[in-house]
Amino acid sequence: MTTVTRRRGVTLGALTLAGALALSACGSSDSGSGTGAGTAETRTMKTAMGDVKVPVNPQRVVVLDTGELDSALTLGVQPVGATHSATEDGFPAYLPESRTKDIKEVGEIANPNLETVASLKPDLILTSKVRDGDRYAQLSAIAPTVMTESTGTAWKENFRTHAEALGKQAEAKKVVAEYDAHVADVIEAIGGKEKAAATDVNFVRFVEGADIRIYGKQNYIGSILADLGMGRPSITDKAKDGFSYDVSPEKIDLADADVIFTSTYGDPEKAGATRTMNSGLWKGLTASKGKKVFKVDDRLWIAGIGYTAADKILDEFRTDLTK
Repeated sequence: MTTVTRRRGVTLGALTLAGALALSACGSSDSGSGTGAGTAETRTMKTAMGDVKVPVNPQRVVVLDTGELDSALTLGVQPVGATHSATEDGFPAYLPESRTKDIKEVGEIANPNLETVASLKPDLILTSKVRDGDRYAQLSAIAPTVMTESTGTAWKENFRTHAEALGKQAEAKKVVAEYDAHVADVIEAIGGKEKAAATDVNFVRFVEGADIRIYGKQNYIGSILADLGMGRPSITDKAKDGFSYDVSPEKIDLADADVIFTSTYGDPEKAGATRTMNSGLWKGLTASKGKKVFKVDDRLWIAGIGYTAADKILDEFRTDLTK
């Protein structure tokens, strides 16, 4: 292929994307001609990027992170497109395949393919500033884009924002009430509030290419443990920014707790999970000796970041702690 041909190919690709963005921008004007279902009526809502006019009844929603995907499906909305994890194709297995099989993959989280997004002619895009803030202008040219500030700890606040954007506030109130009732049921099942507070729980995540993470209190799983009123070991107070306290396998004894949940991101061998959990230090942990170490699905417990994931986590928590 000649240099001229290569340049022509790049130029055509750029023009294709630019054209798709321009068409989408025209379709999402205030007149409400719409990129997807032609929704005429709009309303203004506050977002992390300022006021945004969104369709009253969005029909073609694209979500760019797992939390947004969980929120949409929890609220009964079927996205037309969604991103996937950088390490895995497809969507989290905890979500029903019947609800995800027709969703178009639009690239990796924090690296969406804008041309693919535009080709779906969305009338609403949901994401966060921490994931896609640097792409806000391009995304907004495709469709009204609602961004939350961040992900993780703020998942409940984010859910309310997603519900507002989707016009599903009434459904959201029901979801929250059912979650609160579920939390109360689990607390009762494990022995009540006093027993929960007296039981120290740690979450240990093995990450390929990084140190072992002892999760603190300012993250998704930490917030669920807080809802349950579980005790947390003092090491969690040393977590950087409240997120995690990272250790080498030689210091895994710092993860000591009555109960330990573990997950692995990547290959267990490369992440050090196999070696660490076969070590004398690990076997000497209180949770190990008490047979209270539970391996869980990383994509559910860490990446779910929504109410459907949280309900499944609560079910697993109840099962494990009542064995």
